[in-house]
Amino acid sequence: MLPTQIMYGLIIGLVAGVSSGLFGIGGGVIIVPLVIYLFSFSQQAATATSLVALLLPVGILGVWNYYRAGAIQIDNIKLGFIIASGMFVGTLLGSKVAVGLQSFTLSRMFSVFLVIVAIRLWFTAK
Repeated sequence: MLPTQIMYGLIIGLVAGVSSGLFGIGGGVIIVPLVIYLFSFSQQAATATSLVALLLPVGILGVWNYYRAGAIQIDNIKLGFIIASGMFVGTLLGSKVAVGLQSFTLSRMFSVFLVIVAIRLWFTAK
């Protein structure tokens, strides 16, 4: 990898980490679009790269800070593990579908997903 690519990777990770700590997002909303834009990866390659980044327990420090501040309780952590169990299976199923699609089709589907999320958040935010 070129030094510029390493720098971009670190910046993407930092932005995704801060976004994850602030909003609980990072992979699909931050990492995937930036990897496509900055590295010219296909939609599938960008999604897979995001999943590689998320393999490690990257959220543990954020969870610890929230727990120490009293913002989450043990029940929240238990629910998080339950959600992670569903994600474990869901990621397998989703990746099987994604690798069978053309990158263009998957990119369009992802764009529609982001627009729907943005519209819903815009009109339902309290």
